[in-house]
Amino acid sequence: MNAPEHKRGRHLVQQPSLPGSRGGLFAGWYNLASARFFNAILDRIDTGLVEGAIEGHLPDGSKRLLGHRRPGPQAMVHVHNWRALVRLVRGGSIGWYEGWIAGEWSSPDLVPIFDLFMRNRVALGSVGRASGIARIAGRIAQWFHRNSRDQARDNIAAHYDLGNDFYASWLDATMTYSSAVFGERPPRQETLESVQRRKIDLILDRVQLKNGDSLLEIGCGWGGLAEAALERGLASYHGISLSPEQIRFAEDRLAEKHGWKITLTDYRDVAGQYDAIASVEMVEAVGQEFWPAYLDCIARCLKPGGRAALQYIRIEDDIFEQYADGQDFIQRYIFPGGMLLSESRFRALAEERGLRWEAQIDYGEHYAETLRIWRERFEAAVAEGRLPAGFDEKFVALWRFYLMYCEGGFRGGGINVAQVTLVKN
Repeated sequence: MNAPEHKRGRHLVQQPSLPGSRGGLFAGWYNLASARFFNAILDRIDTGLVEGAIEGHLPDGSKRLLGHRRPGPQAMVHVHNWRALVRLVRGGSIGWYEGWIAGEWSSPDLVPIFDLFMRNRVALGSVGRASGIARIAGRIAQWFHRNSRDQARDNIAAHYDLGNDFYASWLDATMTYSSAVFGERPPRQETLESVQRRKIDLILDRVQLKNGDSLLEIGCGWGGLAEAALERGLASYHGISLSPEQIRFAEDRLAEKHGWKITLTDYRDVAGQYDAIASVEMVEAVGQEFWPAYLDCIARCLKPGGRAALQYIRIEDDIFEQYADGQDFIQRYIFPGGMLLSESRFRALAEERGLRWEAQIDYGEHYAETLRIWRERFEAAVAEGRLPAGFDEKFVALWRFYLMYCEGGFRGGGINVAQVTLVKN
């Protein structure tokens, strides 16, 4: 069964603007402001672009080059309405998206823009992050979406229950919605399915499964890792998820296999002990407030000496405080309640619980490439009419922006993805 076709994805698209993100009471005055006001905004961006450059085409017909001090990404931005700059400095990434969807700015390629802002994140400081009342409003909105037991199910449903047919139209045959791991350069020589299977194998290798072992997967997705794990001779597999859509798909996928169960279960409610645990890009749906509970689950459910393999997305500590103090585009429009990890904070919590942090490997460039391929496949699905009915042009634009926003973030290095093994002492 898939999601209803009527107005699919509208709950993500139809988010109200943050108060103050468009300039608040003074928006009209901004539109009449002198060139000095807008050039001051451009000056701040110019000063912060240590690497790379932006060629800006402005509403008054002028052109301005920002940055261009050191090699780096080269972006082009057409500002059609001065309000776009106000949205950027007031509403951050949320305002920047809303300005784009409103036609106030455009670019032939959004990825270098997001790469530049992330690559120069320290020098840019607060430029491109929500400020004033918009920041406060974002913080409040994020609090209402925190992943309590009741709210967590709604947050997961908002994203993953868009429909299995939607995801199947642009993911590969493994139905894997997390970073692949490439083994060749250039990566285009490998199929997406093969590099996703490599990632799954790497996760399973980390937990050193033996015949007769039991495995818990926290966030089982559509069952790709479960399928591969059962082929390794497990005595039992238990996958948990909060997405009924994913569970239905995974159950059908594993129907002819034995020794498994998948349950609609919150990680906080898991009982029993397992030889191994796997969790691939699920912890981003937990939230900082609940990191201790997530790690308590791992520590409680692992047998002594057991191993947990995690794949997680982190945001670098040099911007974590700013990030955690509000709400960004992803949290508002894509993953309600989502929260990237601060690796240093999360690792400290794990070690406090007797979970030894081992063999961390970063794969940020691999995620950027995965996102590029997903975007190509998504665009092909749109062009060929393979996207399921019910998704309108505004949703398509939102998803396109999302994939480019994430790709640029990984290419800019401010966010990263890693695998790590946690060993229970």
